[in-house]
Amino acid sequence: MIDTLAEMFTYTFIVRASVVGLLVSLCASLLGVSLVLKRYSMIGDGLSHVGFGTLAIATAMNAAPLMVSIPVVVLAAFMLLRISENGKIKGDAAIALISTTSLAIGVMVISLTTGMNTDVCNYMFGSILAMSKDDVTLSIVLAVVVLFMFILFYNKIFAVTFDESFAKATGVKTGLYNMLIAFLTAVTIVLGMRMMGALLISSLIIFPALTSMRLCKKFKTVTICSAAVSVVCFFAGVVISYIEATPTGASVVIVNAMVFLLFWAANYAVAFYQRRVHN
Repeated sequence: MIDTLAEMFTYTFIVRASVVGLLVSLCASLLGVSLVLKRYSMIGDGLSHVGFGTLAIATAMNAAPLMVSIPVVVLAAFMLLRISENGKIKGDAAIALISTTSLAIGVMVISLTTGMNTDVCNYMFGSILAMSKDDVTLSIVLAVVVLFMFILFYNKIFAVTFDESFAKATGVKTGLYNMLIAFLTAVTIVLGMRMMGALLISSLIIFPALTSMRLCKKFKTVTICSAAVSVVCFFAGVVISYIEATPTGASVVIVNAMVFLLFWAANYAVAFYQRRVHN
């Protein structure tokens, strides 16, 4: 196994993919805890479809994909936040509205310009070969910002996540923190799409948070466990992908699903044991 790992990391593209993937997984898991608890877990799926549409347009225009997609996806995240706060359209409906429209625009642009271009397909389904030096740099900056935000503003994020109305009444600028979370989520989604694909990136947000909630009950322990689960599952998925020659994104998702089932079974076993002891 050690020889296999040593051989795997002799490839530059795998090293880049591992660095970006681990950092993006870490960021997605931290942000995912708040998003899942606020019932915005599908925002990742919606924003990834927006990202696919913008990447299709960028490819058709021969523009830099990240430079085009990041501001557009960030704007879409703010729009989803604003629409949901107004209450006229429910959060899940707003996500479905924007995501399906963006996906349709992306498909239409592809069909009218390049056809099913290979690069665009890689964005949709993910490719371990898609990582560049710019992605590595941007992912490191993102990870530093997210970690700094959670350490410095942990109490504020906790308050906004669990009781936004109370936090607002106590003077917390809830709108600012919601926008910050939306901004970081949007950038995380765009970076993660390169490897996971538009159809699978939301798993990095949803699975680790839900998995850790099976056994952990406190916000801090859920956050720490979520980060650990996300990083371990991603690394395991990359290794399986290399050994078995399977798609990286799909491998990571399947590992996350297996770990979720394992945590669910452990939670059930603990609950069953506690009932037996009390009886």
